[in-house]
Amino acid sequence: MTVTLGRLFTTFFKLGLFTIGGGYAMIPLIERDVVHRYKWVSGDDFVDVLAVSQSAPGIFAVNMAIFIGYKLRGIKGAVAAALGNVLPSVIIILCIALLFNSFRENKIVNNIFLGLRPAVVALIAAPVFSVAKSARITYTNVWIPILAAALIVAFGVSPVYIILAAIIGGIVWGRIRNRLNS
Repeated sequence: MTVTLGRLFTTFFKLGLFTIGGGYAMIPLIERDVVHRYKWVSGDDFVDVLAVSQSAPGIFAVNMAIFIGYKLRGIKGAVAAALGNVLPSVIIILCIALLFNSFRENKIVNNIFLGLRPAVVALIAAPVFSVAKSARITYTNVWIPILAAALIVAFGVSPVYIILAAIIGGIVWGRIRNRLNS
C-alpha cells in the first residue's frame, strides 16, 4: 500500500493541531495512527523511530514525522509529514501573537491553562508504559531505564552520555550474547 503525500500531510497536520503538550504528548497519538490505525510501521519500527528521534538534534515530534515520512515516501514524504506536523503550531502561535495582549490577563484563559497542565503530564506519562512494553522492558532489565532517569534527574548527567553508554552497552552485550550462543 502506497501512502499518498496528502495522507501523510493531513495525518501529521491533525496530530499537530490536536496535540497539546509537545512531542512527548504526541507519542501515543502518533503510535495510534501510524502503527495501529494505518499500519504504516510496525511496533518495533516505531520504537526505533522513537529512539532515533529522541537522539537526533531538533524538535522531537518533527523528527518523528520526518523519519516516518521518509520511511514511507522518501524525501517528499519527510517534507510532507514535517510540514503537516509544524504548520498547525505556526498558525496557532501567529494567532496567539496577534491576540496576546487582549487575553493576557483573562482569568478564564489562565484557568484553562491550569486545567491543561495535569492532562499534559498524563499524555507525556502514558507512552512510557506502551514504549516499555514495545521495547521489551521486563523485571530483569527495568533497572536500566530507572538508572538512566536517576542519573539524568538526580545527578544532572547529560542525556548524550546516557545515549552513548547505551550504544556501547548494546554493542558489548550483543557480542557477549553472540559468543555465549556460538
